[in-house]
Amino acid sequence: MRAVVLDCPEPGALAEFYRQLVGGDITYADEEWVSLRDGETVLLSFQLASDYQPPEWPNPDRPQQFHLDVTVEEAELDEAEQKVLALGATKHQLQPGGNWRVYVDPVGHPFCLCWD
Repeated sequence: MRAVVLDCPEPGALAEFYRQLVGGDITYADEEWVSLRDGETVLLSFQLASDYQPPEWPNPDRPQQFHLDVTVEEAELDEAEQKVLALGATKHQLQPGGNWRVYVDPVGHPFCLCWD
């Protein structure tokens, strides 16, 4: 697999959000594309979509399409939540339970903090 690419209205801003969330380095950036890598591995790429419409999960008319799961230690969950909120994420109102919490990145992509 080469990359997971997220459509968004501002690739640089969203790449910086995820760089702070999951780590890595921005190795390529222009106005329409940004790549976030961990060494030789592409973690995520961000692509300009001028007509971007965020998902409205769980609304089936604009489904989540995909989501990212980020593993955290259960003992550090509250600290991780504070970090993602400080970075600009929002805790989703729907929390189905289980070993994950659902959040939305600054442009509307859902993601989860998960623990074993």
